[in-house]
Amino acid sequence: MFIEYLPYPNEVMKMLINGHLATLVIVFSLLITAAIFSWKFIKVLVNSNNKKTNNPIFASSSAISFIVLFFILFLCARGTIGHRPINPAFVYFSTDPLINSLTLNSIYSVAHALKQFGNEKNASKFYGKMDTDKIINLVRQETGLATDAFLNKDKPSMAIRTPTYQGKPKNLVIILEESLGAQFVSSLGGLTLTPEIDKLNNEGWAFKKLYATGTRSVRGIEAVITGFTPTPARAVVKLDKSQRGFFTIASLLKDNNYTTQFIYGGESHFDNMKSFFLGNGFTDIVDFADIKNPNFVASWGASDGDLFNQANSEITKLHAADKPFFTLIFTSSNHDPFEIPAGIITPIEYTPEQLTQYNGKELMRHKAIQYADYALGEFIGKAKKQPYWKDTVFLVVADHDARTGGKSLVPIQSFHIPAVILNSGHGPTSDERVVSQIDLAPTLLSLMGVTNDSPMLGHDLNNRNAPGRAMMQYADNFAYMEGNEVTILQPQKEPLNFVYDFNEKKLTSKQINPRLAEIALAHVLWGSLAYEKEWYSSKGD
Repeated sequence: MFIEYLPYPNEVMKMLINGHLATLVIVFSLLITAAIFSWKFIKVLVNSNNKKTNNPIFASSSAISFIVLFFILFLCARGTIGHRPINPAFVYFSTDPLINSLTLNSIYSVAHALKQFGNEKNASKFYGKMDTDKIINLVRQETGLATDAFLNKDKPSMAIRTPTYQGKPKNLVIILEESLGAQFVSSLGGLTLTPEIDKLNNEGWAFKKLYATGTRSVRGIEAVITGFTPTPARAVVKLDKSQRGFFTIASLLKDNNYTTQFIYGGESHFDNMKSFFLGNGFTDIVDFADIKNPNFVASWGASDGDLFNQANSEITKLHAADKPFFTLIFTSSNHDPFEIPAGIITPIEYTPEQLTQYNGKELMRHKAIQYADYALGEFIGKAKKQPYWKDTVFLVVADHDARTGGKSLVPIQSFHIPAVILNSGHGPTSDERVVSQIDLAPTLLSLMGVTNDSPMLGHDLNNRNAPGRAMMQYADNFAYMEGNEVTILQPQKEPLNFVYDFNEKKLTSKQINPRLAEIALAHVLWGSLAYEKEWYSSKGD
């Protein structure tokens, strides 16, 4: 994450100054003090050595010391005398990722991340090899589609799916909520911070066990907009070969004569979103520069209230043009440093135990979540009164959870997020299946009445017999969950199998399931293969 944020100094500095000013002052004060003392010590040492340089014995011993020190430092840097140098997996010994990370030097961790950053084609080799034909057969099998649905030899996952809705194609609005985990949603067993989402969950098609594919916004965009499976590499939003001609639902809908639009309250270049979207089917970008007279501007741009006001205006224009449209709205108010308009929300009441559990930063996050939920509710309430409402399918879904951590190799509970589809035609529905973010795009296209001619592997959840499964990428670890059974893959290690307790939110180790381990390996390798071989093109021919 440190490496990925380097190209965006403006956003990062605003976030640090507005939310972490005290930390910055303390850190830089300590660094300056340390630098002063180090400089004085070096000057004394240099002056002392200058007096000895004329001594030949001292000179020769210095040369020998330099050579010895060079080899010692080289060995330390390599970390081992084995035929391969050290890598993070070499020193991992615990199921707690935090403990594993403490065994590594911080500078080494950054250097390793930088190396991986430029070596993404080899990411699929983390977990072992599998025959390409077997990978293809397994991922096809897990889509639940018939074998004869896959007719394109050059693009192995390309298939045509008939939509369940057969009327006039509908519009689509996707609201991607920033950093909103199930832990904050009372209807999903969390805190009482989101009454508006709870209300929507009672009105629409609510997914009670939906899991994000990753821990970053670009990973959520990747899953929801492209249906692409997660990999240990960066999300495709940032990769070179996916900037043009990569499949997205926007490219599919554009080919079906839809107007496609992205609306964001901040600067759309962040995380390379603008480049990726414009190159892959989005015809219109609306960001901070286009929002007229915002009432509140935070470090990440216009508030969610201003964003939704702009979105309502934009969608009204699109509907008036009498042409089908797809609009993606991405919120930002629930993002550190959690700046929101004053006087809008009233903080919830906490028990004494909760007040000891949450620090000041978490309480600020909770207020931001309350505000984001309020702004969402205001928008949905307004949208219901607009002409475009009845012809439009709405999806409200989080990009990822706010906090991802714990003692598990993959903290499953930190991938649990809310998602609800409005105007699905199914009426109020509580879906208890395990669902992945990659299942949402095929499901939406089916509800809209658009033929899904695509390389996506997600399930059309309108098929009530579709098996429940989810995929999660947590740093270099990959989890494949089928029902309550989970296989976790780690770099250069054997797969591990667990049972997940949804109530206790705990993983319990169990005997390896070879079938599930194979399926997990096929899916984590598939993404890298599909990217490298350009199997995920937006064209079917």
